Amino acid sequence: MSWKDVERAVARRLGGQRVPVSGRAGQPDVVHPWLAIEVKHRRSLPRWLLSALAQARAAAQPGQLPVAVLHEHGQRYRDALVVLRLADFEEWFGPLGGGDA
Repeated sequence: MSWKDVERAVARRLGGQRVPVSGRAGQPDVVHPWLAIEVKHRRSLPRWLLSALAQARAAAQPGQLPVAVLHEHGQRYRDALVVLRLADFEEWFGPLGGGDA
């Protein structure tokens, strides 16, 4: 699957519209009413990141949203990243677009 295909699939799933590279001019990969969506497609993700998400999912009680918070040494906590699985995002916020892509 190409990065363009991944952007299209994410746009469908979240109810947004993929913006072609030629028309971006400061826009995100996917335009959406309340999300600014950048899509990054990689052959594999870091194991430590997947492990952190697995730990959060294993520890989450019913009604809790499992997230991993990534903080860079020496940086402000407000700039830390909050990472969650797309399925967990959809479960929490409800379906935004089409089904499984």
